Amino acid sequence: MASVTPRGGRRRSKRLMAEMNVVPYIDVTLVLLIIFMITAPLITQGVKVDLPQAPSEVMEPQQEEPVVVSIDADGNLYVDLGERPDEPIDEDTLVTRVAGIKKYKPATEFLVRGDAGVPYGRVVEVMALMQGAGLDSVGLLTQPPEK
Repeated sequence: MASVTPRGGRRRSKRLMAEMNVVPYIDVTLVLLIIFMITAPLITQGVKVDLPQAPSEVMEPQQEEPVVVSIDADGNLYVDLGERPDEPIDEDTLVTRVAGIKKYKPATEFLVRGDAGVPYGRVVEVMALMQGAGLDSVGLLTQPPEK
């Protein structure tokens, strides 16, 4: 029922707006995007390793991330899993972790990332330790040659 004005005319009732104002949400999203773009490079953790350059093919992406065992220039070992991936581990801990991961996630791939200055024998030792822990295959990470 429409209301009647004092002059006898009809007054239109105000209709409610059913639209939501999304401008504040867009502003917040853009601010978060900028924050993540700035902080993402700072979050990456890892061990400084100069990879040897070799022609290689790009691996097909897997559903699970591969476990990367790194060997730095001094021959120290690092695994990119666990509480402290940036702290060196000993060989026994490496074997224990590799065997545990292989037992509970058998489809996980394992890669060795060795510094270019590490003697080849040390890389082979680490690969032998990993195979002794029950792995069928171990991959090597390299850096593509610069052109």
